[in-house]
Amino acid sequence: MYVAVKGGERAIDNAHAFLAEERRGDPTVPDLSIAQIRAQMALAVNRVMAEGSLYDPDLAALAIKQARGDLIEAIFLIRAYRTTLPRLGHSNPVDTGAMAAVRRISATYKDLPGGQVLGPTFDYTHRLIDFALAAEGDAPEAPRAAPLGPVPRVTGFLDREGLIEDEPASDTPPRDLTREPMELPADRALRLQALTRGDEGFILSLAYSSQRGYGRTHPFVGELRIGEVAVEMDIPELGFAIEIGEITVTECETVNQFTGSKTQPAQFTRGYGLVFGQTERKAISMSLVDRALRWAELGEENTGAPVQDQEFVLMHADNIQATGFLEHIKLPHYVDFQSELELVRALRSGLREAAE
Repeated sequence: MYVAVKGGERAIDNAHAFLAEERRGDPTVPDLSIAQIRAQMALAVNRVMAEGSLYDPDLAALAIKQARGDLIEAIFLIRAYRTTLPRLGHSNPVDTGAMAAVRRISATYKDLPGGQVLGPTFDYTHRLIDFALAAEGDAPEAPRAAPLGPVPRVTGFLDREGLIEDEPASDTPPRDLTREPMELPADRALRLQALTRGDEGFILSLAYSSQRGYGRTHPFVGELRIGEVAVEMDIPELGFAIEIGEITVTECETVNQFTGSKTQPAQFTRGYGLVFGQTERKAISMSLVDRALRWAELGEENTGAPVQDQEFVLMHADNIQATGFLEHIKLPHYVDFQSELELVRALRSGLREAAE
């Protein structure tokens, strides 16, 4: 049990004022605008949108500014704001096969129909500090190609030969994790929702653990693509779907260790990740964890690895729940502590009396 702070409203108001002053920083330095955050801190904006479950770059940029760059605090702000929004309807599943891709790579095939497109990536940089950026000069203009139109999936090449497991379709609408509490055991659709809005660092650590042997998942990146997809919504009055906008997403499909038996030909298995914005580290990590969690349906052995434990993964992936439970211990717990303090004193007193 904890009790609320009483008589501290003035102190709390002053703390909020102090926070606002610290957020602004040196008043002689120009204020950071929402447009600057959105344009120049796009990867941070993308993470806040993905883990906040709300696609709005301007709101995500505002949340980052309000949170002084604390991305988990910004995600918390976005999630809280999201609960105030009316639900007007449901969009149709996005068609990532029709993506206008600005980045498309594969670690399994060198020559792909449609080509490999590096796009904006850190992969081949030297990870050296660029002090020229401190001069605040204009960036060189990069040659640009038009986004790729619909291109075939890499896993489709394997599928033609029956070399990769089928992706079963379902007519049952998936449950909405943002509107219903998590229930275990969770089906794959619900697991994927939890992973896509889970903490990037946590998902990354789990994926890394599986590569190191805790879950036996060391896949190939079949395809990683980043680009814009259309969002469509059925309009009952019209009798057909209309496009209501476009969003940028990152999709990753991994080709994993194969299964087979005396009666079933050997086939590769799949892992999948889909996240808002350019968030490829998260999408790749998500696909590894997705595959590790599928051990039961694929008839594999549970090695006892954390990444294979559905309850461990799904109940600890959400950084907002984790933050709330962790940081609540900063609040006054006077009653709890005093009761334990008295218990310890009584035990010590009893020990001294017994010694005498």
